This record gives sequence, structure tokens and C-alpha cells, in this order.
Amino acid sequence: MDTIYAVSSGAPPAAIAVLRISGARAFDAVRALAGRLPAPRRASLCSLRDPADSTLLDRALVLVFPSPETATGEDLAELHLHGGRAVVRAVERALAVLPGMRAAAAGEFTRRALAHGRLDLSEAEGLGDLLAAETESQRRVAIRSAEGGVRRAVEAWSAQTLDLAAQVEALLDHSDEDDVSAEALTLSALQAEARAIGQAIEAVTARPPVERLRDGLRVVLAGPPNAGKSTLLNALAGREAAIVSPVAGTTRDRIEVPLVRDGLAYVFTDTAGLSDAPGDAIEAIGIARAREALGGADLLLWLGDDAPPETPPGLWLHARADAPGRGVTQPGQVAVSAATGMGIDAVWEGLAELGGALVPPPDLIALNQRQRALCAAAGDALRRATGQDDLLLLAEELRTALRCFDAVTGRAGVEAMLDSLFARFCIGK
Repeated sequence: MDTIYAVSSGAPPAAIAVLRISGARAFDAVRALAGRLPAPRRASLCSLRDPADSTLLDRALVLVFPSPETATGEDLAELHLHGGRAVVRAVERALAVLPGMRAAAAGEFTRRALAHGRLDLSEAEGLGDLLAAETESQRRVAIRSAEGGVRRAVEAWSAQTLDLAAQVEALLDHSDEDDVSAEALTLSALQAEARAIGQAIEAVTARPPVERLRDGLRVVLAGPPNAGKSTLLNALAGREAAIVSPVAGTTRDRIEVPLVRDGLAYVFTDTAGLSDAPGDAIEAIGIARAREALGGADLLLWLGDDAPPETPPGLWLHARADAPGRGVTQPGQVAVSAATGMGIDAVWEGLAELGGALVPPPDLIALNQRQRALCAAAGDALRRATGQDDLLLLAEELRTALRCFDAVTGRAGVEAMLDSLFARFCIGK
């Protein structure tokens, strides 16, 4: 396997650039550049020279970490360089010509950590979410997963299920004994325990998915033409995100604007005005897309004077409340005026209250779509096990659950999705 290298401290220029080297030839590379190998896990100031002509490249702090107790599970070295682009490029050029060395691919350091058992797949997924986190809520949920929260929960369920499977195997091994009443009691107890594990899994899979935090809550602004949707979107965004005019039907297509407020990420979608009599074919397409957006919305801001649709949940707004003849609101409406700022804070407060119920609690573990599907499948197998009176069938359901748990943590059946996962990582991770 090649030895890899990459800057892991962000793109230069910077005060310091940390260049990581991982693999069997990492220490050979340090010797080639520094002329010696420093003591393990102690920072040493070294002159780095080009092996080809002994040209001084930089004076840097060098640290080496022998395997297997390293971030990747391999021999690992760090060169703490001056963070100029030319310095980094010169050191990378010197490394590139050494035998067995190559630049790392995106996520390759973390992928090697996974391969060497330094972290499991759920922790790698949490690390990916942590690297992409832009809000406090995203950070808190991601770090819980990256620090092993999902792994510990799944391992606990797996250990309980494995214990059940061992008891079933013991019953099967002694099936020739005639103590039928004792077996029936034991079988009943096993079924009850399988039910309890399944219920614990269901409580976790019922929580909102991580994707709601990572991708943002989808908020659709909808209502009849010329209701003030685009004006309200601009007021919420604090900028001219959408074209506003007094002409009805100005908005023909969906306009998406990502926003962050009070630690929650949202994606607001301005839509064409809903009408049963579109003026032309283009407006008809816009209305169709507006209805499609409503179908995929997490939250709705409804600007019509008639009652809003029952789903999705949202706020019923009395828009342009400062305009003549618009002073009266209906029960349940929130009066807003993008022109004066009236009600804008109330809109944000309402969205935060509704949105808080749709995202994972920051103090509890949350599953992504892949983990959720596998845990749900394990829970289904355990529920089926509670109805099995045949020990062989019960044992098979337990084995199905165990295979699902192994897939969550990466022990089985995950190779196909690793490329997609690590493509989201930066090069130095």
C-alpha cells in the first residue's frame, strides 16, 4: 500500500501548514528530508532538505507517531511547516519523488483509520458531518456521533441480541431433553427480551433524522399570486434574493435561499402564486412546481387569506398588514409587513418552535438515513422474533438483526458506500 501525504491544516497561506504522512514509508520520508528520525511523539526542530540536491526547503517542527496507536493505525508523521504556498509546494514536490509516496485522495486518512479499526463507520460518518457543520446544532449532533455515540448504542443492542442468540443455541443444543415446560418459560422470556430491545431501537429510529439538521429545514412560502411572498423572503433573508414587482405572477420558478437563524439551518423556497386559472403555459409550469415544493416541504409559510393546507405544519401569515384595508387578521394568523418589519421576529420565533420538533435533540444520538434503515430492519427482525415459537426461526431472526448491526458499524456489507462517504471529506482528512 502506498504511503500518502497531504496538508491537513487548511489551504495555505497560513501561519503554519501541517503536512501529514501516513504509511509504511512515512518514517523513511522523514529521514530523507530531515536526515534523522526524531524521538516518537516529541516535537523536534529539523532542517528539511530536498533529497535530490540538499537544498534547504524549510525549518520545521517534526513529529513521528509509530503504529498502531495513531490516527490512521499506520506509522504517521507530521511536518509543521511555515504556511506559505511555495514552502508547501516545495516539500510536496520532494515527497512526490520518493519511492512509494503519493498525494492522498479525499478522505483517505480517515478511510485508513476505518480499515485499521481506529474508528468505525458511524464515527466516520459523524466526522464527515462535523467537517461540514455550519450551525451549533449540527456541530453538537455530529460530534456526538463522531465520538462514538451511535457505535455505543448499536454495540449495546448487538451485545444484548448476541446474548439472546447464545441462549437460543443452548436451548437447541438441549432440545433432546424432555423438560418442555421449562423450555416454554425460557422461550417466553427470550421473546420478551427481544421485544424490549426492539422497543429501544424503535425509540431511537423514531427521532428526526440527521439529514434535517445537515441539509436544513425546507420552508416553502406559498399562497395566491401577488400575496407578498417574494417581498417576505427578501425581508427574512435581509437582501434582495427574489425579484419583487406589483405585477401578479412575477415569480415563475422556485427560488431557494439557505439561511441560518438561532442555530438552525433553513432552505426557504419562494414559489409561483397558486391559481386555478394560469395566464399562460409558463405560469402553469410554475404553479405545478410550487405544488411539488409544497409536497416536499418540512414547514409552510402560507400567505393566503383563505385557510392554509393541513400539511405541512407551518404559520398562517396575514401579509402586507400595513396596507390600507389589511388591518384585520383572522384567528390564528400572524400579521406581518415586510415594509415595516412588523411580525418578522414573530415569524422567526414560530419557525424555531415548529422546527425544533423536526430536528434531532442535541443531547441525544441521532441516526442518518443509512443507519436508520439498518436499525429499523434490525428492530423489525426482533419484533418478528417475538412471535416465533420455533427456536430455529427465532434464531434466524436474531442473526438477521446482528447482520444489520454489523452493517451500521461497518463490520459487514458497506464497501459499496465508502467511496461516496469519503468523497465528502477534505484531502487532509
